[in-house]
Amino acid sequence: MPSRSDITHFGAGPASLPTDVLEEAAKALLDYNATGLGIAEHSHRSPLAADIINQAKADLATCLDIPDDYEILFMQGGGTVYDSGQFSAAVYNFVGAWVARKHKEVFGDTQGDPADHPELIQQLKQAVDNDLRIDYLVTGSWSQKASAEGERLLGSKHINIAADARKTNGGKFGTIPDESNWKLSKDAAFVYFCDNETVDGVEFPGFPKSLEPGPDGNGPVVVADMSSNILTRKIPVRKFSAIFFGAQKNLGLTGVTVVVIRKSFLPPIISQPSVALMRHLALPIPPVIFQYETIAKNNSLYNTLSIFDVYVAGRVLKKLLQTYNPNKVEAQQAVTDKKAQLIYDAIEAFPEVYKIIPNAAVRSRVNICFRVTKGGEVDAAEKAFLQESTAQGLTGLKGHRSLGGMHSQNVS
Repeated sequence: MPSRSDITHFGAGPASLPTDVLEEAAKALLDYNATGLGIAEHSHRSPLAADIINQAKADLATCLDIPDDYEILFMQGGGTVYDSGQFSAAVYNFVGAWVARKHKEVFGDTQGDPADHPELIQQLKQAVDNDLRIDYLVTGSWSQKASAEGERLLGSKHINIAADARKTNGGKFGTIPDESNWKLSKDAAFVYFCDNETVDGVEFPGFPKSLEPGPDGNGPVVVADMSSNILTRKIPVRKFSAIFFGAQKNLGLTGVTVVVIRKSFLPPIISQPSVALMRHLALPIPPVIFQYETIAKNNSLYNTLSIFDVYVAGRVLKKLLQTYNPNKVEAQQAVTDKKAQLIYDAIEAFPEVYKIIPNAAVRSRVNICFRVTKGGEVDAAEKAFLQESTAQGLTGLKGHRSLGGMHSQNVS
């Protein structure tokens, strides 16, 4: 039987964790801080749990230089499949914020039950019908799933596919359309993009120029899924209204999702519209556990959060800060970039054997997708490649079922 040291795991998620972090976590499961109880047995309402959350928040803010006017939330539910909570939560919360802004424009200082002002309700409803849009940049499987969830919740008339990579790439993903061709809405509730498409090996090279804030600091409401490349490069956090990511790829264990959100989208600056108002407007009402303001108000402890998952994420953050001090995520980025280049160079050295799937301009640094083509019999060649790689202790290389081929996660 192979030992842990014999295996190099390239799986995209759940991904490998540092061995020393797992060893520390194993001890904590039996007895945390000499309390006589394992960490998973302590109440999520205890001071111990609050301390674990607060320390993890502080260390994440340090790693990514998250400004003070952003809140960090630990939630359950991921992006889709193991990872559709945030695809839904983003819709609920940012549509609610859009409605709150429009309500203020229409109602002004008018007080009381909205039902007492049918003419204003009608005006607001007309604004929802005519102007409410969510923009999606569809560049891979995850952004396609996100847009599908938005359409399921709101209906197609409120969803704007501002860009679709398949339309300029023969019906397949593998590119990012030129920004000059994006069809962005004038006042979208938010613009969504997936910063790194795990399945398709596509990564945005940087923050899109089309979404940059103007000279006055105002710009589109931008929401990004960074589940597979968080902590691998420096992020211009202030350019985003919210960032979300599952922990299972670069931060910790499956089961906890992190949301970094600008506080201006939370009370007291803005609150979600009332249930009555949303019903008047025929818009979906979010489950309480998906309301960002509820999670923020309760320091991520509205419901029974897995404190063990947050603890593991916190230990990974501590290790990153210790390893890459004082340059933090910039140093991790240099390591990630170097490893990606080594792998791409090795693949490109044998063009008769390997073929990289995505376009060179948008190749992911963290999810390297390629086919094994030697001899022209791809299926047989890839089966042999997987058998030999497993024998060499290289696991998790099989590509996603929707794309096939090989999928090499850049192991950090």
